[in-house]
Amino acid sequence: MKGNNALETGKEIFHSGFVSLIGRPNVGKSTLLNSILGQKIAITSNKPQTTRNRILGIHNVEGGQILFLDTPGIHKARGRLNKFMVDQALAACADVDVILFLVEANDPPGGGDEFIIELLSRSQIPVVLVINKMDLVPRERLLPLMATYAARFPFREIVPVSALTRDGLDDLVTTVKALLPEGPRYYPEDMVTDLPERFIVAEMVREQVLRQSREEVPYGVAVTVEAFTESPEKNLVVINAVIHVERDSHKRIVVGKGGARIRAIGQASRVTIERLLGCRVFLELFVKVQKNWTDSDRLLREFGYH
Repeated sequence: MKGNNALETGKEIFHSGFVSLIGRPNVGKSTLLNSILGQKIAITSNKPQTTRNRILGIHNVEGGQILFLDTPGIHKARGRLNKFMVDQALAACADVDVILFLVEANDPPGGGDEFIIELLSRSQIPVVLVINKMDLVPRERLLPLMATYAARFPFREIVPVSALTRDGLDDLVTTVKALLPEGPRYYPEDMVTDLPERFIVAEMVREQVLRQSREEVPYGVAVTVEAFTESPEKNLVVINAVIHVERDSHKRIVVGKGGARIRAIGQASRVTIERLLGCRVFLELFVKVQKNWTDSDRLLREFGYH
């Protein structure tokens, strides 16, 4: 009846809905979201558990609006912060219209994938398998991999893509839109996310800490923006941010010899923040030790992980 009504009134049918991106850590969910949006809203690094919160990305297409939810990688949770991240990912699988399950083209199915497939088998939500990083393998290896996954779960579609080169993304968006119900435009066309600027700024600083510090530091890092002062007449935003670490040794690593690393983190962060805000940025960074904050309910809430 809805289709007939649309024809009778001459109105175009509009499709909209929520789509969760799930998968193991480091399969490229955030890179995929940024590539689809054509704008960076989710931070990326080669470190596991880079994404900690659910992040909404709003993608407008002709006749539709797709609301992507980027989620933390699903893994065995140890400690309060890890449990929070896995809970975020699992919560994003409820009350959505489509689930995109991301796997890697250059990595055969493993225990982590089987665990996620088991979770998906309990849901009635349509699931699309997205085989990411197709640019890393010969094309002839994709068909056997697709068949392997198809034998494990009744996916609605299987779409190979490369989030890095954007190959296959148009097909993926078309596939997703076709699975969405008729619905309203939830957000204005000029919105890309509902996240506050302070949150994205803090994440961009954390991204640079992840990229420029040693392996043992990133997991125990959080960033809070203490001051965000806009001066439109000067086309300037002044930002004070605090990098929280768990140990004194981590603080020394983040600061670096003679403050070299913290300056590099600040310079790289400022470039991405200026691109986001479209104005000049003065960024001042501080490093503070908060011992064992990843297991403190109070500090997890204070840092936005609740």
